[in-house]
Amino acid sequence: MAKKNAFYAQSGGVTAVINASACGAIETARQHPEVIGKVYAGRNGIIGALTEDLIDTSQDSDNDIAALRHTPGGAFGSCRYKLKGLEENKAEYERLIEVFKAHDIGYFFYNGGGDSQDTAHKVSQLGDRLGYSIKCIGVPKTVDNDLPLTDNSPGFGSVAKYVAVSVREAALDVASMARTSTKVFILEVMGRHAGWIAAAGGLAAEQEGDAPHIILFPEIPFEQGRFLEKVDASVKDYGYCVVVASEGVRNQEGQFLSETGSRDAFGHAQLGGVAPFIAQMVKERLGYKYHWAVADYLQRAARHIASRVDVEQAYAVGKAAVEFAIRGKNAVMPTILRTSHDPYRWEIGSAHLKDVANVEKTLPQSYITQEGFGITEEGRSYLAPLIQGEDYPPYKNGLPIYVELKNVPVEKKLKEAFTLR
Repeated sequence: MAKKNAFYAQSGGVTAVINASACGAIETARQHPEVIGKVYAGRNGIIGALTEDLIDTSQDSDNDIAALRHTPGGAFGSCRYKLKGLEENKAEYERLIEVFKAHDIGYFFYNGGGDSQDTAHKVSQLGDRLGYSIKCIGVPKTVDNDLPLTDNSPGFGSVAKYVAVSVREAALDVASMARTSTKVFILEVMGRHAGWIAAAGGLAAEQEGDAPHIILFPEIPFEQGRFLEKVDASVKDYGYCVVVASEGVRNQEGQFLSETGSRDAFGHAQLGGVAPFIAQMVKERLGYKYHWAVADYLQRAARHIASRVDVEQAYAVGKAAVEFAIRGKNAVMPTILRTSHDPYRWEIGSAHLKDVANVEKTLPQSYITQEGFGITEEGRSYLAPLIQGEDYPPYKNGLPIYVELKNVPVEKKLKEAFTLR
């Protein structure tokens, strides 16, 4: 196999452990100098490839690359930019080939969710469609846990742990003040179409009366009357009510409760504000004092409380991606296969990118209680192993130590700049 350079990039919303995948990929590539030369990272995802804005990761020490394992965010910058089809914008693909040829790139690793795996799949077709041979491997990542054909998605376990812990801690606060102060607390979490993160909040409840008392899933149409009855009953039974609401909660007509009317770069409806919407409803109809919070970026950036299982799996898929490419595989993505619930065991598998791209895995109905406001024991059995273990970063002066790479740019070789559309 001829020695080639590799391109690695991060895409979509980052996670607490996406850099662990970068660490796994770069460290593994460095162990195979006979087939992989340098690893170039794309600054801001696929945009870095299109604009020839590459980062030379060989300029960073082994120790700094190793420190990526415990550093949140996206070390090389991420983006929300989706390649169009070859027929729609052939210029983008021709530009990618120009950049890859100029920098002798023969391996492409794209770390992201469903839309990102679609991009990886399109790039993998360059050999057949435009005659440029490249080994393209998708690296799974998404806090939403909605990638198909993998037991879970790296990034989810740490968000699940953060949400479950936050619900338990906030509930203790609310319960202690409920007699004379706040009686209803609403935590809004991510999850556009799939309620995996909201479901994780249910792990905080281990016995009758524990919070959360209500979980609102995108998979269950919101019924105002039933919801308010449940809130009222919880306050009367327990003195307070804690609600976990997915941002993607829809009404019975299928409309997002929190849709703003705008669209993001992937064409998805911009969401935000379901918690205050529901809180106002509670105030107007029931008169209870409330507080609400939006986990927002905090839930996906909280490396200080990451799941050890999640960190290990994130590193493993980055490592496996490089190993797949070295073995000649193309257009595939490493997956996580659960081999045992108790004790929890897993191994690495693989899936074809064509079967992963643009497919969303929603929460099974069997994981949601019959009344639609909680998780079943089957759901708990699936979720609980993913939040196990702690993997604390090193600390100094009371704060975690996170690495900042040099991100040394690679000298450009092409004369013409590329304009993004």
